Amino acid sequence: MTATLTDTRSRLLDIAAEQFLARGYVETTLRGIAAEAGVKAGSIYYHFDSKDSMLEAILDEGIERIAGSLESGLDTAGDDPLDRLVAAIHAHLRALFEHGAFTACHVRVFHQAPAAVKERATVRRDAYEATWTRLLTEAEASRRLRSGVEPRIARLYLLGALNATIEWFTPGDVDSLAETFADMFINGTVDPTRGTE
Repeated sequence: MTATLTDTRSRLLDIAAEQFLARGYVETTLRGIAAEAGVKAGSIYYHFDSKDSMLEAILDEGIERIAGSLESGLDTAGDDPLDRLVAAIHAHLRALFEHGAFTACHVRVFHQAPAAVKERATVRRDAYEATWTRLLTEAEASRRLRSGVEPRIARLYLLGALNATIEWFTPGDVDSLAETFADMFINGTVDPTRGTE
């Protein structure tokens, strides 16, 4: 594929990701994507078979960017299980806000995807989530998590909270936000000594 064709494909995906995010899967049309890209609707088929294949490419790219961010974060985190969890929290939030619509589509649009697209995307998504379960299991095994904390439930709790930030956080100091989440997850929010004096 020539550089021009690659650029056109990338531009179409950028526009499609933004439109899927803003309008949802059903309301987004190939005609609308083409109009914003300044190309004829039929020319999209040179790059993608259908709207489904565009969404699948966006979901693939999004999870690849999130997983790549996590891998990079863990590479420099050392061996301490809590340090690795903190690095993972930073990496996940950075991916959500640095890669915008591609990663945010996994939060907002994934559940709107047609069954076949969702099924294929779930394989990579599950692999990503398994890394989090492993990190939490390692923290539990090292006795760094409170007794009785189920790693799978902790993963759902933590990723759910992190993913929800795309609905309310105005991009800014993502590292500060990550520190707050890490502190709340590791140290809790309740001070058992307060109110007992």
